[in-house]
Amino acid sequence: MLSALYWGRNLVTLHKHVSTDFGRVLLSTAIAASVSVAFSAPAKAHCEVGNRILVATLTFDDPCVADEAALPTIAAFQNGDHPSAGELDVSGEFDKTITEYFGVELRERWIQLNTPGDGSHEGFDDLGTAFKYQFVSDAKNELAMSAALDIRWGGTGSSAVGAAPFTILTPTWYVGKGFGFLPEPLLRPLGLSAAVGYAIPTQSSTQFNGGAASAVTPNAQFLIWDGSLQYSLPYLQSHVENLGWPNFVNHLVPLVEWKMETQTSNFDGGGERTTGTINPGLAYLAEKYQLTAEAIIPVNRASGEGVGAIGELHLFFEEIFPRSLGKPLFGGEAEAMQH
Repeated sequence: MLSALYWGRNLVTLHKHVSTDFGRVLLSTAIAASVSVAFSAPAKAHCEVGNRILVATLTFDDPCVADEAALPTIAAFQNGDHPSAGELDVSGEFDKTITEYFGVELRERWIQLNTPGDGSHEGFDDLGTAFKYQFVSDAKNELAMSAALDIRWGGTGSSAVGAAPFTILTPTWYVGKGFGFLPEPLLRPLGLSAAVGYAIPTQSSTQFNGGAASAVTPNAQFLIWDGSLQYSLPYLQSHVENLGWPNFVNHLVPLVEWKMETQTSNFDGGGERTTGTINPGLAYLAEKYQLTAEAIIPVNRASGEGVGAIGELHLFFEEIFPRSLGKPLFGGEAEAMQH
């Protein structure tokens, strides 16, 4: 059970998740806010590959490096503990480019748990950082790839909300691909992004002291496999066919994300080896920000109960502060890589 507190928050990485009643309010608020601030100019975004814009996903990172921030991401859901606890997460992320194709990321999350029979617990999760290099940006084929090392720094969060006392290293490969090559015009707005990582704890086990008794639990290793399928109405409008829809509609990107992880070694006991969520939702893509709202659907009982929701405001600093915070620390505009 204690190792489940460290690893069993499989529905969330850093930013993710929101619960039923709260989720309905969040979805409505995000959509209403999108309507009120709709832009007439064509949308731009940080992850552009040729004509393709890959929107910022909520449950995993996209394949580009950029100057941006997710402030805030709010999520509420019933987690996979036994008994299931109501969880509210409020998180933020700041990404900074060092050079045009190398960047660093900083993440933190505040968690509130309401456990039946055990009251409310709250605190910060372990601090997260990542170092990311984008090695493919192929405009012609609408293809982007990058590699990153994600680090969760053990002991920097509160044990009351399940923050791990050990550091977790996760080397990860990211890819994004547009379907603009397809012969069927109405399928060309489709895009796919994905991430595959391997989470390695720096300790193989953790000892817990409980008075006269103590217990040792293994720290499992995980294969992480995430993805999203997106249908870009901005791409349809600009590069396939203008259907005469209202300007607000032409900023929308329906999408579905999946966030999954599978224990691969050093198993922490019985139960499901694979847990995760399916997240259908809608993004509104503007010039300087993105608003996204998604449902959270657990794939099994170990992943949670019921349907939650998650919402995020994503800011594009390269559009907001193009001459300062929105550009790399070293080097100016470089020619796009061709691979």
